[in-house]
Amino acid sequence: MNRRAPGRGAAAAAAATVRRDRPGAMGWVAYVVVLGLVAADLVWLWAGGAHAAKGGTLALAGAMFVAAFARLALPESWTGLLASRKRVTDVVTMAALGTGLLAAVLLSPVPL
Repeated sequence: MNRRAPGRGAAAAAAATVRRDRPGAMGWVAYVVVLGLVAADLVWLWAGGAHAAKGGTLALAGAMFVAAFARLALPESWTGLLASRKRVTDVVTMAALGTGLLAAVLLSPVPL
């Protein structure tokens, strides 16, 4: 007879589940793109001073909208750290941050 050790099948199934749930390289692409956009915008704001305040903030709002769209459009396994809560909560939060930044830029008296 061919008998398996007790619990061996469960351990192999659990290991396969962990491997399948773990994000691969594609899981980091969206996160790294958004992080790169935010970092570039912050460098732009820092280097440009008051003259770049409006443009840099507009670009930061755009990065938040890109993050919201990526979280909405991409599958769960491709979103990486952009997926921290439920999809709806993440999209609404990032879109609200982008909208707040956009409103602050459009309502500020600083000339563009």
